[in-house]
Amino acid sequence: MTNNLLIQIIGFIGTALFFVSFQCKSNKNLFRVQFLSYLLYTVHLIFLGATTGGISYLINTLRSFCLGSQNKFLRSWTMCIFICFLQIVTLFLTWSGWISLLPITANIAATIGGFSYSGKKIRLVGIFINSPLWIIHNVVVGSWAGILDEIVSELSMIISIIRYGWNNLDTGE
Repeated sequence: MTNNLLIQIIGFIGTALFFVSFQCKSNKNLFRVQFLSYLLYTVHLIFLGATTGGISYLINTLRSFCLGSQNKFLRSWTMCIFICFLQIVTLFLTWSGWISLLPITANIAATIGGFSYSGKKIRLVGIFINSPLWIIHNVVVGSWAGILDEIVSELSMIISIIRYGWNNLDTGE
């Protein structure tokens, strides 16, 4: 019982950080805060036994590092393709049925959205693809923190659209 509570707390800290990330107007800062959130979620999901989700979050950590970097190569479409390839390799190496498709599909969509460097696309992918797929995954694996994270993320993305205005989301790098 205590271990499960600790595992959920780790996830809830990741949730708090992910919420804060969408309140960053700069995409660079958004990706840096998400980097920390993804590290916590990697630990959380692996401890829950959701290996595909945990490893895919580890790849998300790499993605956020690249997107928040000043290095042109790390921010390039070549790196986007490489990260999507890593997600597909993860799918094959950790396959545990249809549930494995959800985090991989969500993360490939979020990776492509992120590498567009468009605040609008990042949020659209998050609202309509990434979060819905992760919610289903988290219900199945028993990640209460993950469910809350995705609900809070949806709200945070909507708040950021209201706060900054739809047309202003692509103005700040």
